[in-house]
Amino acid sequence: MRPSSRQPHAQRQPWALRRGARGLLLAALLASGLAACGGTSRGVAVYQSEDFAADETFSRLFDASAEASCEAARRALLSQGYLLTAVKPDAVSASKHFQPQGEVHVQIVFNVVCTAEPGHDGLATVYVSAIEDRYTLKKNPNSASVGVAAIGSLSIPLGANEDSLVKVASETIPAGPFYDRFFALIQRNLAPQGGGR
Repeated sequence: MRPSSRQPHAQRQPWALRRGARGLLLAALLASGLAACGGTSRGVAVYQSEDFAADETFSRLFDASAEASCEAARRALLSQGYLLTAVKPDAVSASKHFQPQGEVHVQIVFNVVCTAEPGHDGLATVYVSAIEDRYTLKKNPNSASVGVAAIGSLSIPLGANEDSLVKVASETIPAGPFYDRFFALIQRNLAPQGGGR
């Protein structure tokens, strides 16, 4: 009887187990690596930076009534080219458009709320926040289908484009010199009536 060239099943099994274990180990390492990459790309959640500190980041106290403070804010926005979108005795909203680059469009939306200080006649707090929306130009070329007997339908691009603006980012402008300049302009508009803090 000719000896068989095949190895017995008992001798092959450890190699098969080692091969399977290696595959499982590689799969586990790959999965943990992907999870680690995903964790670092997300980082800390945005809301974690909201500490709700008792400061005047987006507000300022003025020595004027709420109505007079909002009127000063309205005149401040108008003097800088903002288009008023809503005006109330205690609130103002306005927007302004910018085009810093050829196909980039930016819009700043201001929201101002004026509230009287309880127990203090003639004092008002002005709260303000501004949102910056960024848009980019998306080109959508027109095309027409032409039937050709030999090859069927053929799509031919036309010269006209249907361009549209697509919002790519939106962010509340953080506190800093931007708001300080706005509050200073309100202060100047209120100067004949009194000062602000």
